[in-house]
Amino acid sequence: MTIGVMTPNGHVGTHVLRQLVQAGERPRALLRDPRKLHQEIAGSVDAAVLDAWTEDTVLQATRGLEAVYWVSPTAMDRDPLAAHADAARNFRNAIETNQIERVVFQSSVGAEHRQGVGEIDGLAVTELQLEASGASVTHLRCGYFFTNLLMDLEAIRGGALSTSMDIDQPLAWVAPADIATVATGRLLSRAWSGREVQAVHGPEDLTFTQVASMLSAVLGIPVEARQLGDDDVWAALRQIGMLETQIEAIVMMAAGIRDLTHENPRTYETTTPTTLHGWAMEHLS
Repeated sequence: MTIGVMTPNGHVGTHVLRQLVQAGERPRALLRDPRKLHQEIAGSVDAAVLDAWTEDTVLQATRGLEAVYWVSPTAMDRDPLAAHADAARNFRNAIETNQIERVVFQSSVGAEHRQGVGEIDGLAVTELQLEASGASVTHLRCGYFFTNLLMDLEAIRGGALSTSMDIDQPLAWVAPADIATVATGRLLSRAWSGREVQAVHGPEDLTFTQVASMLSAVLGIPVEARQLGDDDVWAALRQIGMLETQIEAIVMMAAGIRDLTHENPRTYETTTPTTLHGWAMEHLS
């Protein structure tokens, strides 16, 4: 089979690409600039230019594919929800035109609510477009990525884990490599069809307070979980020049997650093995 992989240099995509190669496939890396593909894998894959917001490139890059790992990119120069909708329409057209049989979509917990969860609403729109395409689709409803901690590493090493989410509300925390393992299995399998939802929850639900305590032990310094107000986030993001529509998507996402009731409970099927403590020892210490 021929399998396409979006964001092949990303936290999840890089693992998907490697696992497909190790399974004996020659996948197609789908990215805006093939020259940026990691060189150690370039000889084991094909590459195609794909800009999710340029319809022609989506059509060309996905021609001949049987299955695709799709990641809807976040726009940094426009309304992110409108950008997700544009990318979804382009990919749906490509699915229908190129008769792509199976899609595994990197979605998020909260997308099942369809609205009221900020940028995740854009993933919900994408889910609906994919379901209308006629392809068999698995939505991976992923938990909170361990790698999100890397964005605040300097502050964490300064003793503060700050978030506008409820610091005492348990969240599903998950390693991107584990998401990739689930995604790769779905891409390679022909045992499923139609619409599927596969939640990926990591090994345990953790509060930010618990995560801060864990990071304290790993880093050997006191780390405190700090609750930010929505106004604090607005002010900080305005200061770095972020667009108002982008700020709203981020703030609304955090606000929506505070009161989130998940459609997919934690089960054997949704639980993955990599612990946050083990990941932090490898990547943060």
